[in-house]
Amino acid sequence: MKNSTATLSVALGTAIALSAVAMPAQAASKEKCYGVALAGQNDCAAGPGTSCAGTSKTDYQSNAWKLVPAGTCNDMESKTSSTGHGQLKAF
Repeated sequence: MKNSTATLSVALGTAIALSAVAMPAQAASKEKCYGVALAGQNDCAAGPGTSCAGTSKTDYQSNAWKLVPAGTCNDMESKTSSTGHGQLKAF
């Protein structure tokens, strides 16, 4: 029984270590894009009056962001942005 517990502990530790390595690489391929999320579909931190994911109050809210593939934000539509496209910073 002790051997099974040790094996399980090693396997669990390895899985956690591997997921920690994979997450930064995955996050690096994404960017926060402001002004493109629909109401209630932001990923997090939508500024004053909101707390986190899914709390944006309006479509294309200027301080609500959504994770999008890196390099695509400035091409995405935003009906509230002065450029008509998503922004890399809140506006």
